[in-house]
Amino acid sequence: MLTDAIAQSPEMATSSHSHARSEPYFEIELRCPRCSANLSGLFCSKCGLHMCENRGVVHAFPPERAAHFAQFIADYEYVRAAEGRGSANDEFYLSLPYRDLSGKNCEQWRIRARTYDCLMERVLKPALPSGARILDLGAGNCWLSFRLALAGYRPCAVDLLTNEFDGLGAAEHFRAHLPQAFPRFQAELAHLPFQDGQFDAVVFNASFHYAESARAALKEALRCVKSGGIVIISDTPWYSREESGRIMISERRGAFLRRYGTDSASVESIEYLTTEHLQHLAESLSISWTTHSPRYGFKWAMRPFLAKVRGRREPARFRIYVARKVHEK
Repeated sequence: MLTDAIAQSPEMATSSHSHARSEPYFEIELRCPRCSANLSGLFCSKCGLHMCENRGVVHAFPPERAAHFAQFIADYEYVRAAEGRGSANDEFYLSLPYRDLSGKNCEQWRIRARTYDCLMERVLKPALPSGARILDLGAGNCWLSFRLALAGYRPCAVDLLTNEFDGLGAAEHFRAHLPQAFPRFQAELAHLPFQDGQFDAVVFNASFHYAESARAALKEALRCVKSGGIVIISDTPWYSREESGRIMISERRGAFLRRYGTDSASVESIEYLTTEHLQHLAESLSISWTTHSPRYGFKWAMRPFLAKVRGRREPARFRIYVARKVHEK
């Protein structure tokens, strides 16, 4: 099974299998996620925040923000476990996004794989040289960071979850397949622990819809990217009508409540995008969007038409949105 998965990924065949070093944050320049002071280590002398490192993950959460997200994290981990996310075997993670060896979320991973191929071929490879530093926001189990590392980039993974099945801790499954481990940070999208202008690209990896404020999250990503660098939103649901997004939220929360006993809505997030949302972000942050549409197949392309014929709400569509940070004078 592992051999088949490797064969589907050109960059995987050239990876080194030497054991990765355990260095938590390498050359990343840090800043305090609470007071924004630039740091030379994990302790902020200005506000007293002490970020800690545990098993290669830097916990960049002020206690008050950890409390804010505690219920959301608990609910999210519970739902994801019930959905069959994660595995005890390396092969499961090494096969992503091309194969879901659990067989439980194959359609979702099929979409992720098509998005990833489009992201690499139409966005990253044309724009970035080998060795470019990429911030992976909403990294989850770090499959994208792993793939980016195999492709010759220098990823940095960020997520709220740190567990070993579906969070940052799952990166341990990749260690033996990389010459060097990539840095991982537990942090929130609106308060990243990085000094300005360090990254060549920032990718919201199926995560932008979890932001509490779209503008705050995007502004923070633009702060972290270099002048001339790019910010990418991928695999966030898009609807042509605001009403469709609202109906989706109601349907999903109802389904979660019936299946799992929680609607997983302890923290309000944006949930989806519309053209109006994107235009507002562009105007307020002085950016422009380039849109790429991955091909998911004929059946997928027919979904909006079939939904209209059957009198159902429009299905979500997924695109890749790219904004370039203007060169600073």
